[in-house]
Amino acid sequence: MIPEPIAGLDLPDSYDDISQTLKISDMILTNAVENAKTLFHSPTVSSIDESGINSRVMVLREFNLKKRFMRFHTDYRAPKIKQYKKNNIASVLCYDPILKIQIKLQGTIAVNYNNSITRSAWDGSTTRSKKCYSVKGGSSLKISNPVEYDLKDGNIEDGYMNFAVLIFSFTTLEFLHLKSSGHRRALHTWDDKLQSSWLVP
Repeated sequence: MIPEPIAGLDLPDSYDDISQTLKISDMILTNAVENAKTLFHSPTVSSIDESGINSRVMVLREFNLKKRFMRFHTDYRAPKIKQYKKNNIASVLCYDPILKIQIKLQGTIAVNYNNSITRSAWDGSTTRSKKCYSVKGGSSLKISNPVEYDLKDGNIEDGYMNFAVLIFSFTTLEFLHLKSSGHRRALHTWDDKLQSSWLVP
């Protein structure tokens, strides 16, 4: 399946104003929260564990540029929970080959479990999404027969005990646009205030 340009977004053909690269990143990632057809809806989240770098594709549930965070949902029983608690450094990477735009963010991940953040996210989730957390055993568990772990009818609210919310707080956002006449790469960092710089592509 070939990805399509993001419907409803008026993206420029070139980027010569550095502030525009941050504005467009905000538009793309905000749109991606609800737009499952864009590749930015499921970015790659990478972190560090004992064996090295661990990467996984996750669904973007919320993006907030002003507060500089992304929200992801996961199973609390998954191995990555222990990894994030031990080393919370992470990066998020998304790329669309048609738009030729890559957005890369660096920051840290905080695990939320059975608190006001998870309750709010759970209450806002669809029935289909909730049902995934009722699977017995937990994510990545070694099994002999996958059929035994298929989704079954039951009280979907029972899945809340396995539900966790990951808040990725980013300190840098890098925007890259590939174009034959001239690539554009910009880095936005936040310390006390926003600082933006052009980079060699």
